[in-house]
Amino acid sequence: MAVWHKNKTFATLLALLLGGVGAHRFYLKGPLDRLGLLHLGSLPMSAALWAVVQPHPFYVALPILLSYVAGFIEGLVIGLTPDDAWDAQYNPGSGKSSRSNWMLALLLVLTVGVGAVALIGTIARVFDLLYTGGAYG
Repeated sequence: MAVWHKNKTFATLLALLLGGVGAHRFYLKGPLDRLGLLHLGSLPMSAALWAVVQPHPFYVALPILLSYVAGFIEGLVIGLTPDDAWDAQYNPGSGKSSRSNWMLALLLVLTVGVGAVALIGTIARVFDLLYTGGAYG
């Protein structure tokens, strides 16, 4: 039986684009990964907030935003893992070795930038809503 080789660059891309719903976790660990399901659970949690409590729309999006910020951090951890350690953990019997290239470096820079903007924006909006009642937007 052939073992599927898991690509570190693709896993980092998944964390950048779909990390909030746990796509990178499902790619690496399978469909029953607990943390991946926790990421995915942010969607029904937001829907339940909207249906039951009907708070400010930012609070409805907050579970998804926090899940994406966690996904960005996980993407950085995935991308910064050395190739040898990556292969030992995720590709022990694939017969291939991973080789990171410039695309992974570009994805890591994008992940840091997008993650920083998302985190700082989320913190700023939370403080605006808590302390001014949303007077600045």
